[in-house]
Amino acid sequence: MNCYDCALEKKVTPAIAVCAHCGCGLCMEHACVVGQAVQRPAGMGPSSSRTLARRVICSVCHEAEVFGPVQHAA
Repeated sequence: MNCYDCALEKKVTPAIAVCAHCGCGLCMEHACVVGQAVQRPAGMGPSSSRTLARRVICSVCHEAEVFGPVQHAA
């Protein structure tokens, strides 16, 4: 699988990850690694891990999650 964002730039780059949200292949340049809280049921309510889990997403999904500027896909 190749990086989707690189393909839009007319480049061929092997993907090293897949976006956890949209499923696009990503290279090192286009991958955004973000932390995600992990919760599980415990007693009277949820319990959160002290460590954030790693989640890889593309820059488009990252901007959408943090309510960044709206851009239309090409």
